[in-house]
Amino acid sequence: MLRAMAGPTLGVRGQSMFVRQFEVSVVDGVDRGARAVSSSDELSIGTADGNDLKLTDPAVSRHHCALRADPRGLQLVDLGSRNGTFLGDAELISGYIRSGARLRIGKTLVAVEILDREVEQPLASGDRLGSLVGASAAMRRMYPLIERCASSSATVLVIGETGTGKELIAEAIHRASPRRDAPFVVVDCSALSHDLAESELFGHERGSFTGADQARVGAFESADGGTIFLDEIGELPLALQPLLLRVLENRTTRRVGSNDYKEIDVRVVAASHRDLRALVNDKRFRADLYYRLNVLHVAVPPLRERAGDVELLARAFWQSFRGDAAMPAGLVEHLAAQSWPGNVRELRNAVERASLVGFTSEPPAPAQQATYQQAKERAVHDWERGWVERLLAAHGGNLSRAARAAKMGRSHLRELARQHGVATRSSAAEIDPDAE
Repeated sequence: MLRAMAGPTLGVRGQSMFVRQFEVSVVDGVDRGARAVSSSDELSIGTADGNDLKLTDPAVSRHHCALRADPRGLQLVDLGSRNGTFLGDAELISGYIRSGARLRIGKTLVAVEILDREVEQPLASGDRLGSLVGASAAMRRMYPLIERCASSSATVLVIGETGTGKELIAEAIHRASPRRDAPFVVVDCSALSHDLAESELFGHERGSFTGADQARVGAFESADGGTIFLDEIGELPLALQPLLLRVLENRTTRRVGSNDYKEIDVRVVAASHRDLRALVNDKRFRADLYYRLNVLHVAVPPLRERAGDVELLARAFWQSFRGDAAMPAGLVEHLAAQSWPGNVRELRNAVERASLVGFTSEPPAPAQQATYQQAKERAVHDWERGWVERLLAAHGGNLSRAARAAKMGRSHLRELARQHGVATRSSAAEIDPDAE
Protein backbone atom coordinates (compact mmCIF):
# COMPACT_ATOMS: atom_id res chain seq x y z
CA MET A 1 0.00 0.00 0.00
CA LEU A 2 1.33 3.42 -0.93
CA ARG A 3 1.00 6.15 1.69
CA ALA A 4 1.39 9.82 0.98
CA MET A 5 -0.32 11.29 4.03
CA ALA A 6 -2.55 14.29 3.54
CA GLY A 7 -3.21 14.81 7.25
CA PRO A 8 -6.45 14.13 9.10
CA THR A 9 -9.56 14.71 6.99
CA LEU A 10 -11.99 13.58 9.67
CA GLY A 11 -12.15 14.60 13.32
CA VAL A 12 -14.41 15.14 16.33
CA ARG A 13 -15.24 18.40 18.07
CA GLY A 14 -17.90 18.44 20.75
CA GLN A 15 -20.92 16.34 19.76
CA SER A 16 -20.17 16.41 16.04
CA MET A 17 -17.82 14.81 13.56
CA PHE A 18 -16.33 17.10 10.95
CA VAL A 19 -15.30 15.77 7.54
CA ARG A 20 -12.98 17.83 5.35
CA GLN A 21 -14.44 18.26 1.89
CA PHE A 22 -12.36 17.43 -1.16
CA GLU A 23 -12.69 18.11 -4.87
CA VAL A 24 -11.87 16.00 -7.91
CA SER A 25 -11.58 17.63 -11.31
CA VAL A 26 -10.70 16.30 -14.76
CA VAL A 27 -7.61 18.08 -16.09
CA ASP A 28 -7.03 15.92 -19.17
CA GLY A 29 -9.26 13.62 -21.23
CA VAL A 30 -12.62 13.63 -22.96
CA ASP A 31 -14.35 14.88 -19.80
CA ARG A 32 -11.95 17.77 -19.21
CA GLY A 33 -13.54 20.39 -16.97
CA ALA A 34 -15.84 17.98 -15.15
CA ARG A 35 -15.62 18.25 -11.38
CA ALA A 36 -17.29 17.08 -8.19
CA VAL A 37 -17.04 18.10 -4.53
CA SER A 38 -17.59 15.62 -1.73
CA SER A 39 -20.72 15.98 0.40
CA SER A 40 -19.85 13.15 2.81
CA ASP A 41 -16.75 11.10 3.60
CA GLU A 42 -16.79 9.27 0.24
CA LEU A 43 -16.73 10.33 -3.39
CA SER A 44 -17.01 7.79 -6.20
CA ILE A 45 -15.76 7.98 -9.79
CA GLY A 46 -16.97 5.93 -12.76
CA THR A 47 -19.12 5.90 -15.88
CA ALA A 48 -22.30 4.53 -14.28
CA ASP A 49 -25.16 6.62 -13.01
CA GLY A 50 -24.94 7.25 -9.31
CA ASN A 51 -21.23 8.11 -9.26
CA ASP A 52 -20.35 11.50 -7.80
CA LEU A 53 -18.02 12.15 -10.72
CA LYS A 54 -19.58 10.52 -13.77
CA LEU A 55 -17.20 10.18 -16.72
CA THR A 56 -17.74 9.18 -20.36
CA ASP A 57 -14.21 7.86 -21.01
CA PRO A 58 -14.77 4.28 -22.32
CA ALA A 59 -11.51 3.18 -20.65
CA VAL A 60 -13.03 3.99 -17.24
CA SER A 61 -15.02 1.25 -15.46
CA ARG A 62 -18.62 1.64 -14.38
CA HIS A 63 -17.51 1.91 -10.76
CA HIS A 64 -13.83 2.70 -11.08
CA CYS A 65 -12.59 4.00 -7.73
CA ALA A 66 -13.58 5.87 -4.59
CA LEU A 67 -11.95 8.44 -2.33
CA ARG A 68 -12.68 8.19 1.40
CA ALA A 69 -11.85 10.56 4.23
CA ASP A 70 -10.81 8.89 7.48
CA PRO A 71 -8.85 9.94 10.58
CA ARG A 72 -5.55 9.07 8.88
CA GLY A 73 -6.08 11.03 5.67
CA LEU A 74 -7.65 10.67 2.24
CA GLN A 75 -7.73 7.07 1.09
CA LEU A 76 -8.13 5.96 -2.51
CA VAL A 77 -9.64 2.53 -3.19
CA ASP A 78 -9.79 0.95 -6.63
CA LEU A 79 -13.10 -0.90 -7.06
CA GLY A 80 -11.79 -3.71 -9.23
CA SER A 81 -11.52 -1.53 -12.34
CA ARG A 82 -10.44 -3.22 -15.55
CA ASN A 83 -7.69 -0.68 -16.40
CA GLY A 84 -6.51 0.26 -12.93
CA THR A 85 -5.94 3.52 -11.06
CA PHE A 86 -2.45 5.06 -11.22
CA LEU A 87 -0.52 7.61 -9.19
CA GLY A 88 2.43 8.38 -11.41
CA ASP A 89 3.79 5.01 -12.57
CA ALA A 90 2.43 3.17 -9.52
CA GLU A 91 -0.87 1.35 -9.70
CA LEU A 92 -2.94 1.90 -6.56
CA ILE A 93 -5.24 -0.77 -5.18
CA SER A 94 -5.59 1.07 -1.89
CA GLY A 95 -3.49 3.91 -0.51
CA TYR A 96 -3.43 7.37 1.06
CA ILE A 97 -2.85 10.34 -1.24
CA ARG A 98 -1.91 13.96 -0.69
CA SER A 99 -3.83 17.03 -1.69
CA GLY A 100 -2.69 17.96 -5.19
CA ALA A 101 -2.28 14.36 -6.33
CA ARG A 102 -3.07 13.53 -9.94
CA LEU A 103 -4.60 10.18 -10.74
CA ARG A 104 -4.67 8.41 -14.08
CA ILE A 105 -8.03 6.69 -14.52
CA GLY A 106 -8.39 5.03 -17.90
CA LYS A 107 -7.39 7.78 -20.34
CA THR A 108 -8.47 10.50 -17.94
CA LEU A 109 -6.24 12.55 -15.62
CA VAL A 110 -7.95 13.66 -12.40
CA ALA A 111 -6.64 16.19 -9.87
CA VAL A 112 -7.53 15.84 -6.19
CA GLU A 113 -7.62 18.80 -3.81
CA ILE A 114 -8.49 18.74 -0.10
CA LEU A 115 -10.51 21.85 0.70
CA ASP A 116 -10.68 24.04 3.80
CA ARG A 117 -14.43 23.49 4.10
CA GLU A 118 -16.02 20.86 6.35
CA VAL A 119 -19.22 18.86 6.52
CA GLU A 120 -20.67 18.47 10.02
CA GLN A 121 -22.22 15.13 11.03
CA PRO A 122 -24.01 14.75 14.39
CA LEU A 123 -22.91 12.19 16.98
CA ALA A 124 -25.32 10.37 19.26
CA SER A 125 -24.88 11.16 22.94
CA GLY A 126 -25.33 7.57 24.11
CA ASP A 127 -23.13 4.51 23.69
CA ARG A 128 -25.90 2.04 22.77
CA LEU A 129 -28.65 1.61 20.21
CA GLY A 130 -30.73 -1.52 20.56
CA SER A 131 -28.27 -4.41 20.78
CA LEU A 132 -25.43 -2.27 19.40
CA VAL A 133 -22.73 -1.21 21.84
CA GLY A 134 -20.07 1.40 21.12
CA ALA A 135 -18.99 4.77 22.45
CA SER A 136 -16.45 5.53 19.70
CA ALA A 137 -17.12 8.40 17.32
CA ALA A 138 -17.38 5.91 14.45
CA MET A 139 -20.30 4.18 16.17
CA ARG A 140 -21.98 7.29 17.55
CA ARG A 141 -21.97 8.75 14.04
CA MET A 142 -23.78 5.64 12.80
CA TYR A 143 -26.61 5.67 15.38
CA PRO A 144 -28.40 8.76 13.97
CA LEU A 145 -28.08 7.27 10.47
CA ILE A 146 -29.70 4.03 11.65
CA GLU A 147 -32.56 6.01 13.19
CA ARG A 148 -33.08 7.91 9.94
CA CYS A 149 -33.15 4.61 8.05
CA ALA A 150 -35.70 3.27 10.53
CA SER A 151 -38.08 6.14 9.89
CA SER A 152 -38.21 5.28 6.17
CA SER A 153 -39.43 2.22 4.29
CA ALA A 154 -36.67 2.51 1.67
CA THR A 155 -34.30 -0.37 1.02
CA VAL A 156 -31.05 -0.27 3.00
CA LEU A 157 -27.65 -1.66 2.02
CA VAL A 158 -25.28 -2.40 4.92
CA ILE A 159 -21.61 -2.84 4.01
CA GLY A 160 -18.96 -3.99 6.46
CA GLU A 161 -16.27 -6.56 7.09
CA THR A 162 -17.13 -10.02 8.38
CA GLY A 163 -17.91 -9.96 12.09
CA THR A 164 -18.76 -6.25 12.38
CA GLY A 165 -22.39 -6.83 13.38
CA LYS A 166 -24.34 -6.18 10.18
CA GLU A 167 -27.26 -8.34 11.32
CA LEU A 168 -27.48 -6.38 14.58
CA ILE A 169 -27.67 -3.17 12.56
CA ALA A 170 -30.45 -4.60 10.41
CA GLU A 171 -32.32 -5.64 13.54
CA ALA A 172 -31.77 -2.20 15.10
CA ILE A 173 -33.31 -0.60 12.00
CA HIS A 174 -36.29 -2.95 12.30
CA ARG A 175 -36.75 -2.45 16.06
CA ALA A 176 -36.68 1.34 15.71
CA SER A 177 -39.16 1.33 12.81
CA PRO A 178 -42.97 1.28 12.74
CA ARG A 179 -42.64 -2.40 11.74
CA ARG A 180 -41.09 -3.37 15.07
CA ASP A 181 -44.00 -5.63 16.07
CA ALA A 182 -44.03 -7.48 12.71
CA PRO A 183 -41.68 -10.32 11.67
CA PHE A 184 -37.93 -9.86 11.25
CA VAL A 185 -36.80 -12.63 8.88
CA VAL A 186 -33.12 -13.41 8.24
CA VAL A 187 -31.89 -15.09 5.04
CA ASP A 188 -28.20 -16.02 4.65
CA CYS A 189 -27.74 -15.84 0.87
CA SER A 190 -24.36 -17.58 1.07
CA ALA A 191 -25.97 -20.65 2.63
CA LEU A 192 -28.85 -21.00 0.15
CA SER A 193 -28.97 -24.26 -1.75
CA HIS A 194 -28.71 -23.50 -5.46
CA ASP A 195 -31.48 -25.95 -6.31
CA LEU A 196 -33.85 -24.69 -3.61
CA ALA A 197 -32.89 -21.01 -3.34
CA GLU A 198 -35.96 -19.79 -5.24
CA SER A 199 -38.22 -21.87 -3.02
CA GLU A 200 -36.47 -20.62 0.13
CA LEU A 201 -37.05 -17.01 -0.88
CA PHE A 202 -40.44 -17.17 -2.56
CA GLY A 203 -42.01 -20.48 -1.48
CA HIS A 204 -43.45 -23.29 -3.60
CA GLU A 205 -46.68 -25.12 -4.29
CA ARG A 206 -47.21 -28.78 -3.56
CA GLY A 207 -45.94 -31.00 -6.38
CA SER A 208 -44.01 -28.16 -8.07
CA PHE A 209 -40.83 -30.28 -8.05
CA THR A 210 -39.59 -33.63 -6.80
CA GLY A 211 -39.82 -33.71 -3.02
CA ALA A 212 -42.34 -30.87 -2.77
CA ASP A 213 -44.82 -32.92 -0.76
CA GLN A 214 -46.58 -29.86 0.60
CA ALA A 215 -46.83 -26.15 -0.08
CA ARG A 216 -44.27 -23.91 1.57
CA VAL A 217 -44.29 -20.23 2.48
CA GLY A 218 -41.11 -18.44 1.38
CA ALA A 219 -39.05 -15.94 3.36
CA PHE A 220 -40.65 -12.92 1.70
CA GLU A 221 -44.18 -14.07 2.50
CA SER A 222 -43.09 -14.86 6.06
CA ALA A 223 -41.79 -11.30 6.44
CA ASP A 224 -44.98 -9.67 5.13
CA GLY A 225 -45.63 -6.51 7.11
CA GLY A 226 -42.14 -6.60 8.60
CA THR A 227 -38.50 -6.66 7.54
CA ILE A 228 -36.44 -9.20 5.62
CA PHE A 229 -32.67 -9.16 6.09
CA LEU A 230 -30.72 -10.57 3.13
CA ASP A 231 -27.27 -11.28 4.55
CA GLU A 232 -24.32 -11.65 2.14
CA ILE A 233 -26.45 -10.49 -0.78
CA GLY A 234 -23.37 -10.56 -3.01
CA GLU A 235 -23.52 -14.37 -2.92
CA LEU A 236 -27.04 -14.53 -4.41
CA PRO A 237 -26.88 -16.58 -7.63
CA LEU A 238 -27.15 -14.52 -10.82
CA ALA A 239 -30.19 -16.54 -11.91
CA LEU A 240 -32.12 -15.33 -8.85
CA GLN A 241 -31.14 -11.69 -9.06
CA PRO A 242 -33.82 -10.73 -11.66
CA LEU A 243 -36.46 -12.36 -9.44
CA LEU A 244 -35.33 -10.31 -6.45
CA LEU A 245 -35.31 -7.18 -8.60
CA ARG A 246 -38.92 -7.89 -9.59
CA VAL A 247 -39.91 -8.17 -5.94
CA LEU A 248 -38.25 -4.85 -5.12
CA GLU A 249 -39.89 -3.09 -8.05
CA ASN A 250 -43.39 -4.61 -7.99
CA ARG A 251 -43.70 -5.69 -4.34
CA THR A 252 -45.15 -9.02 -5.45
CA THR A 253 -43.92 -12.61 -5.15
CA ARG A 254 -44.81 -15.82 -6.94
CA ARG A 255 -44.31 -19.27 -5.48
CA VAL A 256 -42.50 -21.90 -7.53
CA GLY A 257 -45.15 -23.86 -9.41
CA SER A 258 -47.78 -21.10 -9.26
CA ASN A 259 -48.97 -18.54 -11.80
CA ASP A 260 -50.43 -16.23 -9.17
CA TYR A 261 -48.61 -13.19 -7.82
CA LYS A 262 -49.16 -12.10 -4.23
CA GLU A 263 -48.72 -8.55 -3.04
CA ILE A 264 -46.37 -8.16 -0.07
CA ASP A 265 -45.42 -5.28 2.20
CA VAL A 266 -41.81 -5.94 3.18
CA ARG A 267 -38.94 -3.66 4.15
CA VAL A 268 -35.68 -5.02 2.67
CA VAL A 269 -32.30 -4.64 4.37
CA ALA A 270 -29.39 -6.27 2.55
CA ALA A 271 -25.78 -6.69 3.66
CA SER A 272 -22.43 -7.70 2.21
CA HIS A 273 -18.85 -7.92 3.44
CA ARG A 274 -17.69 -6.91 -0.05
CA ASP A 275 -18.24 -3.73 -2.02
CA LEU A 276 -20.96 -4.70 -4.51
CA ARG A 277 -19.63 -2.16 -7.00
CA ALA A 278 -16.62 -4.40 -7.62
CA LEU A 279 -18.99 -7.32 -8.30
CA VAL A 280 -20.94 -5.16 -10.74
CA ASN A 281 -17.69 -4.39 -12.59
CA ASP A 282 -16.94 -8.10 -12.72
CA LYS A 283 -20.48 -8.85 -14.00
CA ARG A 284 -21.22 -11.04 -11.00
CA PHE A 285 -23.91 -8.72 -9.68
CA ARG A 286 -26.59 -6.90 -11.65
CA ALA A 287 -26.14 -3.14 -11.79
CA ASP A 288 -29.90 -2.47 -11.70
CA LEU A 289 -30.26 -4.63 -8.59
CA TYR A 290 -27.37 -2.79 -6.91
CA TYR A 291 -29.09 0.56 -7.47
CA ARG A 292 -32.39 -0.79 -6.10
CA LEU A 293 -30.65 -2.05 -2.97
CA ASN A 294 -28.42 0.97 -2.40
CA VAL A 295 -31.18 3.51 -1.72
CA LEU A 296 -29.95 4.09 1.83
CA HIS A 297 -26.39 3.13 2.73
CA VAL A 298 -24.81 2.21 6.06
CA ALA A 299 -21.05 1.58 6.22
CA VAL A 300 -20.11 -0.36 9.36
CA PRO A 301 -16.70 0.50 10.86
CA PRO A 302 -14.31 -2.37 11.63
CA LEU A 303 -13.29 -2.84 15.26
CA ARG A 304 -9.81 -1.41 14.58
CA GLU A 305 -11.43 1.97 13.82
CA ARG A 306 -13.53 1.97 17.00
CA ALA A 307 -11.14 3.44 19.57
CA GLY A 308 -12.03 2.37 23.11
CA ASP A 309 -14.85 0.05 22.12
CA VAL A 310 -12.97 -3.19 22.80
CA GLU A 311 -13.11 -2.53 26.54
CA LEU A 312 -16.78 -1.55 26.45
CA LEU A 313 -17.76 -4.56 24.34
CA ALA A 314 -15.72 -6.99 26.43
CA ARG A 315 -17.48 -5.89 29.62
CA ALA A 316 -20.89 -6.13 27.95
CA PHE A 317 -20.14 -9.64 26.63
CA TRP A 318 -18.86 -10.78 30.03
CA GLN A 319 -22.02 -9.53 31.71
CA SER A 320 -24.13 -11.53 29.26
CA PHE A 321 -22.08 -14.72 29.79
CA ARG A 322 -21.20 -14.46 33.50
CA GLY A 323 -23.37 -11.81 35.07
CA ASP A 324 -22.97 -13.66 38.37
CA ALA A 325 -19.18 -13.28 38.49
CA ALA A 326 -16.67 -10.47 38.42
CA MET A 327 -14.55 -10.10 35.30
CA PRO A 328 -11.04 -11.55 35.83
CA ALA A 329 -8.33 -9.02 36.60
CA GLY A 330 -6.28 -8.14 33.54
CA LEU A 331 -8.73 -9.60 30.99
CA VAL A 332 -9.86 -6.24 29.60
CA GLU A 333 -6.27 -5.00 29.24
CA HIS A 334 -5.28 -8.27 27.59
CA LEU A 335 -8.12 -8.03 25.07
CA ALA A 336 -7.52 -4.35 24.35
CA ALA A 337 -3.91 -5.13 23.42
CA GLN A 338 -4.93 -7.64 20.74
CA SER A 339 -5.76 -7.10 17.07
CA TRP A 340 -9.16 -8.41 16.01
CA PRO A 341 -9.25 -9.33 12.32
CA GLY A 342 -12.50 -11.16 13.00
CA ASN A 343 -13.93 -7.95 14.49
CA VAL A 344 -16.69 -7.99 17.12
CA ARG A 345 -17.58 -11.64 16.53
CA GLU A 346 -14.03 -12.75 17.25
CA LEU A 347 -13.91 -10.59 20.39
CA ARG A 348 -17.21 -12.04 21.58
CA ASN A 349 -15.88 -15.58 21.09
CA ALA A 350 -12.75 -14.72 23.07
CA VAL A 351 -14.78 -13.38 25.99
CA GLU A 352 -17.08 -16.40 25.91
CA ARG A 353 -14.05 -18.70 25.93
CA ALA A 354 -12.62 -16.86 28.94
CA SER A 355 -15.95 -17.16 30.73
CA LEU A 356 -15.90 -20.93 30.19
CA VAL A 357 -12.29 -21.93 30.74
CA GLY A 358 -11.08 -19.02 32.82
CA PHE A 359 -8.38 -16.40 32.25
CA THR A 360 -5.15 -15.49 33.94
CA SER A 361 -2.56 -12.92 32.94
CA GLU A 362 0.06 -15.49 33.85
CA PRO A 363 1.15 -18.17 31.34
CA PRO A 364 -1.48 -20.92 30.94
CA ALA A 365 -1.48 -23.34 33.86
CA PRO A 366 -0.21 -26.84 33.21
CA ALA A 367 -2.94 -29.38 32.58
CA GLN A 368 -2.45 -30.88 36.06
CA GLN A 369 -3.33 -27.49 37.67
CA ALA A 370 -6.54 -27.00 35.67
CA THR A 371 -9.75 -28.93 36.09
CA TYR A 372 -10.33 -31.77 33.68
CA GLN A 373 -13.13 -29.86 31.93
CA GLN A 374 -11.07 -26.67 31.61
CA ALA A 375 -8.08 -28.51 30.19
CA LYS A 376 -10.27 -30.43 27.75
CA GLU A 377 -12.12 -27.36 26.50
CA ARG A 378 -8.88 -25.41 26.09
CA ALA A 379 -7.21 -28.24 24.17
CA VAL A 380 -10.24 -28.84 21.92
CA HIS A 381 -10.59 -25.15 21.13
CA ASP A 382 -6.90 -24.73 20.26
CA TRP A 383 -6.86 -27.90 18.16
CA GLU A 384 -10.08 -26.97 16.33
CA ARG A 385 -8.89 -23.48 15.43
CA GLY A 386 -5.56 -24.79 14.15
CA TRP A 387 -7.31 -27.50 12.12
CA VAL A 388 -9.69 -25.00 10.50
CA GLU A 389 -6.83 -22.60 9.70
CA ARG A 390 -4.72 -25.36 8.10
CA LEU A 391 -7.66 -26.79 6.15
CA LEU A 392 -8.69 -23.47 4.65
CA ALA A 393 -5.08 -22.45 3.96
CA ALA A 394 -4.57 -25.68 2.02
CA HIS A 395 -7.51 -24.78 -0.23
CA GLY A 396 -6.79 -21.10 -0.68
CA GLY A 397 -9.56 -20.07 1.70
CA ASN A 398 -12.21 -21.61 -0.59
CA LEU A 399 -14.98 -22.84 1.70
CA SER A 400 -16.60 -25.29 -0.71
CA ARG A 401 -13.37 -27.04 -1.69
CA ALA A 402 -12.23 -27.25 1.92
CA ALA A 403 -15.58 -28.68 3.04
CA ARG A 404 -15.50 -31.34 0.31
CA ALA A 405 -11.94 -32.31 1.23
CA ALA A 406 -12.91 -32.64 4.90
CA LYS A 407 -16.13 -34.51 4.01
CA MET A 408 -18.26 -32.11 6.07
CA GLY A 409 -21.09 -29.71 5.37
CA ARG A 410 -20.15 -26.33 3.95
CA SER A 411 -22.41 -24.53 6.43
CA HIS A 412 -20.79 -26.39 9.36
CA LEU A 413 -17.30 -25.43 8.24
CA ARG A 414 -18.44 -21.87 7.62
CA GLU A 415 -19.76 -21.64 11.18
CA LEU A 416 -16.52 -23.06 12.62
CA ALA A 417 -14.54 -20.48 10.63
CA ARG A 418 -16.80 -17.74 11.97
CA GLN A 419 -16.43 -18.91 15.55
CA HIS A 420 -12.65 -18.88 15.33
CA GLY A 421 -12.36 -15.69 13.25
CA VAL A 422 -10.71 -17.51 10.32
CA ALA A 423 -11.10 -15.71 7.00
CA THR A 424 -12.67 -17.51 4.03
CA ARG A 425 -13.18 -16.69 0.40
CA SER A 426 -16.66 -15.97 -0.87
CA SER A 427 -19.32 -18.28 -2.25
CA ALA A 428 -18.04 -21.15 -4.38
CA ALA A 429 -20.93 -20.59 -6.76
CA GLU A 430 -19.21 -17.44 -7.97
CA ILE A 431 -15.55 -18.42 -7.97
CA ASP A 432 -15.24 -22.19 -7.80
CA PRO A 433 -15.77 -23.90 -11.17
CA ASP A 434 -15.95 -27.28 -9.42
CA ALA A 435 -18.74 -26.24 -7.06
CA GLU A 436 -21.85 -28.34 -7.17
